[in-house]
Amino acid sequence: MKITAQEEYGLRILIRIASCKDAEGLSIPQLSEAEGLTTHYVAKITRVLRMGNFIRSTPGNKGGYVLARPAETIIIKNVLETLGGVLFDISFCGAHKGNMRFCTNSVDCSARSLWQILQLTIDKLLIQITLKDLISKEEESAVKFNALVRQNPVL
Repeated sequence: MKITAQEEYGLRILIRIASCKDAEGLSIPQLSEAEGLTTHYVAKITRVLRMGNFIRSTPGNKGGYVLARPAETIIIKNVLETLGGVLFDISFCGAHKGNMRFCTNSVDCSARSLWQILQLTIDKLLIQITLKDLISKEEESAVKFNALVRQNPVL
């Protein structure tokens, strides 16, 4: 499994915006400098986040990006799906059929079962984490995440 650059940087940009105390928000150049990314790439990511209704732009000369809604209502599962999709979806099998018209394992596939249970497990964890959980210090986040794992034995 790999986390895409867009998922990583998108989440980091969202956390940075959520952590900003300035009512004007953060501009693309500010986000670019803070994250070490090009302004073009930050513009692309902020567009995705804006289209997903996670952030909104503030008007004016000093305008920037702020959260579109409170951090405690932004579910990380939804953010990651917006930024990059899910790990496993139903179209996955059709995209990996080899040279055949249909997958040779379309009827009985233990690999598909593995991918489905991984997706369900990841979703079960990510639906419990909000953006508010990620804007706290790393130690505080780790405590919450460890508690989530203890509460969910499948994890």
